[in-house]
Amino acid sequence: MSTSNDHNDITTLKRDEKKATDEDDSAEPYSIYSPREKWLIVALIAFGGLFSPLSSNIYFPVIPALALVFNRSIELINLTVTMYIVFQGVAPMFWATLADSWGRRPMFICCLLLLSISCVGLALVPTNDYWLLLFLRCFQAAGSASTIALGAGVIGDISEPAERGGFFGLYNIGPMVGPAIGPVLGGVLADRLGWRSIFWFLCIASAACALVLILLLPETLRAMVGNGSIAPGPPAAALSRPVLRLIGRTKVTSQSAPRPRKPFQNPLRLLLNPDILILLGFNGLVCAVFYGVNASISTIFHETYPMLNQTQLGLCFLAIGGGMLIGSATSGKLLNWDYQRVKASILAARPPGDTAVEGDSFPIEKARMRLMPILVAFYVAVCAGYGWCIERKVNIAGPLMLLIGVGFFSMTIMNATQTLILDLVPGQGSSVTACNNLVRCALSATMVAVIQLILSALGPGWTYVLLAGMCVVSSPLMYVVMHIGPACRARRRRRTGSRF
Repeated sequence: MSTSNDHNDITTLKRDEKKATDEDDSAEPYSIYSPREKWLIVALIAFGGLFSPLSSNIYFPVIPALALVFNRSIELINLTVTMYIVFQGVAPMFWATLADSWGRRPMFICCLLLLSISCVGLALVPTNDYWLLLFLRCFQAAGSASTIALGAGVIGDISEPAERGGFFGLYNIGPMVGPAIGPVLGGVLADRLGWRSIFWFLCIASAACALVLILLLPETLRAMVGNGSIAPGPPAAALSRPVLRLIGRTKVTSQSAPRPRKPFQNPLRLLLNPDILILLGFNGLVCAVFYGVNASISTIFHETYPMLNQTQLGLCFLAIGGGMLIGSATSGKLLNWDYQRVKASILAARPPGDTAVEGDSFPIEKARMRLMPILVAFYVAVCAGYGWCIERKVNIAGPLMLLIGVGFFSMTIMNATQTLILDLVPGQGSSVTACNNLVRCALSATMVAVIQLILSALGPGWTYVLLAGMCVVSSPLMYVVMHIGPACRARRRRRTGSRF
């Protein structure tokens, strides 16, 4: 009975979608911004998104120094990393929900200013107050971690599904620069200027980014500005308009009256959608495996290649970070290309003139996920190969090359799933990305907590075979999403009236 109802819902929605598409021929575009302006907006939020992973990774090289100056064990200093990850998962639930109601721009700026202020405290923290270091690291995570979720919401505001993958590819370059350069930058600053200098650097850089966004970033929340053509009226105008209106300045056609605030929506309710929950779990597991590799690089390489000094250990992170950068830069184009292939195949099977292929009638799950089995297979292979290269203590070039593969395939997989997650609920882009961040951080924090125990018990070879096996076991979830996704989207549209 349920299957029959779902089928009827989808059939009705297909007919409604075609009608809506015919009526939209003369309607306003999805976004008023030109392609160049969209890329500029994405570049601005990618700059902001850089600070979440940078604040985390720049800290790693100074952990031994902090243990010495604070007279605490490595385990207690590592607790500041664990708490950072915990707040990295929790904080976006607050900021992203506010962003879906009050606007992307003010929340973005507030997060960066909070990060800058917390870094002042960290740079000045007395070395006999370990508790203050722990507290301020939580404060730092609360500011920096939310920028990624807010940026995802902006992309959902300004882009249609056909171009969304490409924008995510560029956007992820910002957050992925952090893991690539963070450890190296932290090591250099600590060696030359002392450990406090890393926090002064983050303070100045995040404040400069906040200033750039204050000057240039327009408000994009569709509930406030529509497709960008509506200028918010008071009291939102002062916070929602950039000081220098260089983006879309000639295309604002009307000014809105003050609107009632969008009611608070608990982002955790999104987890009640089975397709979204499955995607978040799969994406979180891939991320946890990635952290299982990344968090243990310095320890494993120090034990396997004892001739490496601290700076050289930091440089080893460039391999996995470089792979992530390449994956970010190329996966967006791959996603857009495959999306167009699926769309073309559907159009080829339709009668001439029938172009209504998007909306609930479009198999967005297939368009985003059909390359996933190949990507996961390569990810599994490079993870297992990396573990055995370390186990056999081969030339250092071997594991470094495989680390590039780990970074590349993990980023390509996560980019595809994150794009699909945003496709499913574009009206709550920041909230669903916050849920994604919560699940990822929970699983990743668990992995970081146990990875050293697993390495000690099994050795590197079998440890990373085990982690790769987790990805293999979870792979059928991709097909589950492709199977149940259309019916889940139909029910969501029936409840909320959203297009996807």
